[in-house]
Amino acid sequence: MPKIVISEFMDDAAIATLRAHHDVHLDESLCERPGELAAALTDAAAIIVRNRTQVTADLIAGAANLKAVGRLGVGLDNIDLAACKAGGIAVLPAVGANAASVAEYVLCTAMLLLRTPALFGTADLVAGKWPRAALSRGREIAGKTVALIGFGSIGQTTGDLARAAGFATIAHDDYLDADHPAWKTTARANSLDEMLSTADVVSLHCPLTEATRGLIGAQQLAVMKSGAILINTARGGIVDEAALADALRSGHLGGAAIDVFANEPVDKATGELFAGLDNIILTPHVAGVTIESNERISSMTAENVLRVLKEANS
Repeated sequence: MPKIVISEFMDDAAIATLRAHHDVHLDESLCERPGELAAALTDAAAIIVRNRTQVTADLIAGAANLKAVGRLGVGLDNIDLAACKAGGIAVLPAVGANAASVAEYVLCTAMLLLRTPALFGTADLVAGKWPRAALSRGREIAGKTVALIGFGSIGQTTGDLARAAGFATIAHDDYLDADHPAWKTTARANSLDEMLSTADVVSLHCPLTEATRGLIGAQQLAVMKSGAILINTARGGIVDEAALADALRSGHLGGAAIDVFANEPVDKATGELFAGLDNIILTPHVAGVTIESNERISSMTAENVLRVLKEANS
């Protein structure tokens, strides 16, 4: 039977579904050992990855029988799409399966950072202090605007949830048709700078490409409203991390929630950039990963891979 290689974590039920049809080689840390990964793929028909596995042209060249790359998520910057296309290999992202989880992360962190420092007083209270005046500078949602950079399935779901909570929404997406139904509920920004200058919360939902690399740098951060909040659940590399740390440390930005980084896992230099800041939330690329979303993503990916292999063998 064709072999399916799984190089990162996947829901057990979906793995069992795959094993009912094909031989499965599962090693959640295989993404960290490129040489062993290449060896495992020499006779494989499919590989299933998250964002840490680098599906390079060299890796694909050594996998003569490869028919499918299942992506447990939607970002494709770790996959050489041109090499896959040239080799007739289907690339299968789990579009929409983690949208709700990302949207909830954005809303949760936006609300938390708007109420900063009110929700960060636990240590003082445990120590017997009562800093009520100092912690009474939080802000409400009412009258606030969330700007969405990228307005695909995740951006739209985030916008829906934000509006339900009381935010107004504005978005910028050069690739979404002007007559798309999503624009009926969300204002369409004419330019990135226009949107950045008016929003209270800016949330990134665009892919990492040559066009978006460094999209939010010192100049764009300076355009943002004083006290605004930046949330990045998209990809590291879109935001200039050093410039962001400067904007937070200066007090120009009110806060940030960063789930993705230019270097993952986070290296010492990145950690030092944000050390000592009390207006930032850092998480290890988990905005789209919940128990429920993992089940959906894994199930969708298993179905996608099985479909492609069935078609290839028919």
